[in-house]
Order: sequence, then C-alpha cells, then structure tokens
Amino acid sequence: MSAQTNAPIIIKKVKKVSGGGHHGGAWKVAYADFVTAMMAFFMLMWLLNATTEKQRKGIADHFSPTIPVMRVSGGGDGAFGGDSVFTEESLAQTGEGGVPDIGDTSADAQAGGADTDGTAEARALENIGDVLTGRSGESMVSNQLQRHIVTELTDEGLVIELFDIEGEPLFREGTAEPAGVMEDLVAVMARTFDLVRNGVAVGGHTRAEPVVIAHNTVWEMSNARADKVRRMLADDGLSPIRIQRVTGHADRKPVARNPMALRNNRIELILLRTRR
Repeated sequence: MSAQTNAPIIIKKVKKVSGGGHHGGAWKVAYADFVTAMMAFFMLMWLLNATTEKQRKGIADHFSPTIPVMRVSGGGDGAFGGDSVFTEESLAQTGEGGVPDIGDTSADAQAGGADTDGTAEARALENIGDVLTGRSGESMVSNQLQRHIVTELTDEGLVIELFDIEGEPLFREGTAEPAGVMEDLVAVMARTFDLVRNGVAVGGHTRAEPVVIAHNTVWEMSNARADKVRRMLADDGLSPIRIQRVTGHADRKPVARNPMALRNNRIELILLRTRR
C-alpha cells in the first residue's frame, strides 16, 4: 500500500509547433517583395538622375502613344504669349518648308511633283496632327490643355476630339456656355486650322442621361454646343466659309463603354479631305 502511495507521478507535456517562428516561410515572401520594391525604387531614382528631360519625355510618350493637344505657350502670358511654333521663325519643319499648303492645286505645284491621288493631302493633315500633339518634336500646347485632346487621321480627314475630364468640363454643366479651358482650346484650333485650307466639320456629342429624367435634352444640348463652337471659331478668326457642317449627335455615338461616362461629352472637329 505504501509503495503505491509513494510512486512518482510523471506528467508528459507535448509542445506542438505549427511552422511558426524563424522556421516559417511567410516572412520570406514579404521580405522578398520589400527588397524587390526597394530595388525598383532605387532604379527609378537612378534613371531620373541619369536621363535628360527630353529623354524622359520620350520614354513617357512611348507608354502614352495617344498624346492629346493643348494651349500654345512659349513662356509668355496668355494662351499665345511668347514665341510659338505658329510663328514663321519657329514653325515646326516637315522637310518641305513647314506644313504643306494642301490648297495649292496650281499647275506649278503639280509640275513640281505634287500628288493628285490625295497622298500629299494626307501627308499635310498628318503633319498638322503631329504639330498639334508634339510628335514632330516640338510641343505647341500646355500640359493642362493636352489632356483634353486626341487626334486621328481617318478617311474623312483629321479628326480632333476635345473632351471632358473629371473636374475640368468643356462646358458648364447642363448648358452650352463654354468654360475657360474650352475657350483656350478653340483659340488654338482656329490658329492651327489657318495653316491649311481644308473645310471644317463640327460635331457635338453628349453622354447619355438617366432614363428617369422627365425631359431628355441630349439632342438640344449637342446641337447647341456644336453651334457654339462654330461661332467661337469664327470669332477667333476662322473663315465662316470653311465650315461645311455642324451636327448634333446626342448620345448616339459613345466612345466609352458606359454611355453615361464623362468621356462621351466631347466636341469633334474634322479637317475634311478635299474631294477630287
């Protein structure tokens, strides 16, 4: 009896280890991500220090091929202050003495090798697009306005889209009253169009309105805004004779997948090809 009473009691403790501590692998993944991020950061800082402003702009343009257009500024006050590529002294060269005059269809021009199948005209319109967007190597508009414009050369002509961006609409909400940015853009377009003699088409587009509104004004608004731009171009010096058509497209031709997207609020200006 005494032997059983004095027998030692043995307690066995089992310690379970679930892959934690310094033997776990989760921290290695986080550390590797941190090291990768730091390496990318230091490479970025080194590249910024080792490249020129022109080289950095070229890299940025490579990843943003659709470069919109903006206000002319050579460093002076106002939209056209200072020198600009519009002046004869600094007009962007195309290899043919500047932007070709596509309206010159004289016998002398044809004898000089001018194309009669529209190739010369297409080249001239493309040159205009390059001058507007800075692809010719010289920027003629400010970074603020550049975000509002894209250009595209089509069978109809050179299409220039002026569109709303968040916080910077072209027109005051629900009206055809232009905002300051629109006034600057139209002034640039009027001076640019003076470089050629092509006809001009103006189209107004609006985003779709909610179906619950009592009176949908997309047709009236797109027409009113297009006509307002026509009058603004004339006020800025564009000959009214060159305006070939003014059209309101309402919300029928959205460029964004969402019909109510702000990007669908836009004015479309087209330098029309000459019909031969």
